[in-house]
Amino acid sequence: MNNQVVTETMVRVEDVHKSYGHGAAAVHALRGVSFEVPRGELVALKGRSGSGKTTLLNIVGGLDLPDRGRVTVDGLDLSELGEDGLLALRRDRIGFVFQSFGLVPILTAAENVGVPMRLRRAPVREREERVELLLSLVGLADHARQRPGELSGGQQQRVAIARALANSPSLLVADEPTGQLDVETGHAVMELLRAVVHSERVTALVATHDATLLDLADRVLELGDGEIVEH
Repeated sequence: MNNQVVTETMVRVEDVHKSYGHGAAAVHALRGVSFEVPRGELVALKGRSGSGKTTLLNIVGGLDLPDRGRVTVDGLDLSELGEDGLLALRRDRIGFVFQSFGLVPILTAAENVGVPMRLRRAPVREREERVELLLSLVGLADHARQRPGELSGGQQQRVAIARALANSPSLLVADEPTGQLDVETGHAVMELLRAVVHSERVTALVATHDATLLDLADRVLELGDGEIVEH
């Protein structure tokens, strides 16, 4: 066991600003956003389209950088990491789930889940055991050899969640993960995310505009016009 100090805060966002364009045509996506996500919680991020949810998730996930402000994930200040450090962060500590699933059509469910472990060159035996465990976790053990085109939308999103967990991330970032699903399937996927947070001891930040899913979160943050809305 190492002696690394484990903080109680997984994500800390401090006075983050982000704009696109210049001058009068500039779009101010984020305007001084600050919040914290405690370790081990499922936090829902709600807001209308254009409120800044995706921009914020991209910055927290190390896919984009703020114009100013500070973001800390799992004790790491993202502004100090550089390109290689951000790549390692995304590979080893953050799992991403997108609305569009993003599965590779020619790969089976099991092969899709195993892709992140191939990228870090995990041993074959370790990879196979982890894939089997994760497909069981998301209820798809019997669909391991099927390709995305042979699966329903809900099943594809479950594969995407399993893939996001492949490298045992500390943080799961999900951008409208139920956006392409019907209400019942979307609710089941959100319940799965909540179960995963507890079983895998992962923290999750999930953007959604579906009000029926918000009661499944430990906490809800609302974005409006690039700012956190206080209630």
